[in-house]
Amino acid sequence: MTNSPRHHADEVHEHDRGLSHDLKSMLSRRRALFVFGAAGATALAACSTAGSTASSSSSSTEAAATTAEAVSDDTCVAAAPQETAGPYPGDGSNGPNVLVESGIVRQDIRSSVGAYSGTAEGVATTIELNLQDLTKDCAAGEGMAVYLWHCDRDGEYSLYGQGVTEQNYLRGVQVADSAGRVSFTSIFPACYSGRWPHIHFEVFDSLESAVAGEDARLTSQIAVPQDACSTVFAYDSGYANSVGNLSKVSLDSDNVFGDGWDAELATVSGEPATGMTISITIGVAEKSANTQSAPSGPGGGGGQPPNGAPVR
Repeated sequence: MTNSPRHHADEVHEHDRGLSHDLKSMLSRRRALFVFGAAGATALAACSTAGSTASSSSSSTEAAATTAEAVSDDTCVAAAPQETAGPYPGDGSNGPNVLVESGIVRQDIRSSVGAYSGTAEGVATTIELNLQDLTKDCAAGEGMAVYLWHCDRDGEYSLYGQGVTEQNYLRGVQVADSAGRVSFTSIFPACYSGRWPHIHFEVFDSLESAVAGEDARLTSQIAVPQDACSTVFAYDSGYANSVGNLSKVSLDSDNVFGDGWDAELATVSGEPATGMTISITIGVAEKSANTQSAPSGPGGGGGQPPNGAPVR
């Protein structure tokens, strides 16, 4: 983690104007963001394709790639299953609430907002979710809001973990554009003991509901393919602990993904030196249809970290 200097006291920055300012700005700029965001995503995808190199694929990566190729804009995907949010959601349901912070509605989630100034270190990664509203014949989930969070390079969650209780990085909210897409600029998540590498997210019907942390329509997790994890962990020495942790877990043994991960396994492209992209299409069913599956092993629904810590 690196600390960035605080701004001059006389300057008024966007993230200091208050939550009401964030909401007004977000809603008034959405139409422009839809246009520029779609163009930017197309350009990034083209660059990634041009710069990628051939590599071997594990069975999990091949399965994710096959799924992605089969999904088109006109194809319905399966509903993403309801999963545990874990004990570190940061949404006010268990201690701190980052959703009331001015600046939490953002694309780049690598730095802390509000009173905090730290920045998470790690391999630069874009996380892209394409939302389908299964209650509307799989139409794009335009206007849905996503709150997304994950652990840092050391396997710790901001606001809760050792040494990062006064940080709130790697947490943010985005509103889906007209194509149902949201995108976050982040780092590659670590693999901590007892869990497969993953990303948490919640889907809300509106931005107002998301920043209030109320009435999430779906709470779920994203599984990251093994080959991509192995490549990133070998590239950046800051992920050293993840190498050993990854060797001790599998998707089959994971307490969240062990009962099936077809609707939760992302695809990954890119290279660690230039940046990775994690992508997934999420089918969002009506809230009443989202029921959490039973855990596949001991320790509850989130895996059992060392020293008897809560599952996460």
